Amino acid sequence: MTGTAKAGPAGQRRAVLAVDEDAALAALEQAWAQGDYHGFGAGHGTWSIGGAGEVLPGATPGELDPKIRAHWQETQ
Repeated sequence: MTGTAKAGPAGQRRAVLAVDEDAALAALEQAWAQGDYHGFGAGHGTWSIGGAGEVLPGATPGELDPKIRAHWQETQ
């Protein structure tokens, strides 16, 4: 079963679990840019963020977030 949800004024539809990459990247950047993280990216099923000479990967923004938090705690 594939669910869809309305998105946008033109009535475009996308999968319910699809992520708005631009919005998610903007939220990650807003949350972590002050923590000296940079190079936020998403592509080919991999989300990533760079910081302190490392790149932290994740399959989703939700998977990436705890990795960022753990890395930040380690560097404090």
